[in-house]
Amino acid sequence: MVFRDLALPGKEESLDPWQADILQSFQSIDCERQVLTMATELARKLEFDYCAYGLRMPLPLVRPKTAMFSNYPAIWQARYQARGYQDIDPTVRLAMCSPSPIIWSDDLFAPAPELWEEARSFGLQAGLAHSCRDASGIGGMFTLARSGEIVTTTEWQAKACHILWLVQAIHFCMVRVVAPKLLPETTVHLSRREVEVLRWTGEGKTSGEIANILNITERTVNFHIGKAMVKLSAVNKTSAVLRAAMIGLLS
Repeated sequence: MVFRDLALPGKEESLDPWQADILQSFQSIDCERQVLTMATELARKLEFDYCAYGLRMPLPLVRPKTAMFSNYPAIWQARYQARGYQDIDPTVRLAMCSPSPIIWSDDLFAPAPELWEEARSFGLQAGLAHSCRDASGIGGMFTLARSGEIVTTTEWQAKACHILWLVQAIHFCMVRVVAPKLLPETTVHLSRREVEVLRWTGEGKTSGEIANILNITERTVNFHIGKAMVKLSAVNKTSAVLRAAMIGLLS
């Protein structure tokens, strides 16, 4: 099956029916399970039996909040979680540092042979993954898998535009639906003055110095810092700056 080239999100070309259908379908979804159902249908059209999407929040820094959705066999999902395979999964590691497609292979999973052997025993024998990250610092990874033939470079090149469009659509829909539940701070709106004082605080300026820079009172500076701390559920101003920066509120 050969797919025609599709424009990627952000380009000004008109959408073809396939793109338009995806865009309309995902815009009307308000539940993560509905997203997975739609993704599964589209994955099958791309000749994959399974699909999975993982969402990784930018906070907390020590152990960021994550969520995983897939139509993998239920037993495999339970084993993957129970054995902590996410921590050693090569696709997850690569997705965190590379925007390139990750095609499954024996070499890729060489550092985690037990994971690879078990996955194949559940019919997850071939696949590819692709990551996505938005301006708020929220990362995602969409995986397509099947029990049949391996994914070749030729197949990837033929389906790349469809897959990339699908990755973007799923990511932005999941961010809209799931992120507020995992990290309510992503819905926070900071005022212009709150952003200013946090930026200067991040530069190491004291409240007194910020007051002089902005030509306001030190009490006013502390007032805005305090409001930002409450909005961001931060325990101190340093935490407020970090949280705001990590979710893209200071850019």
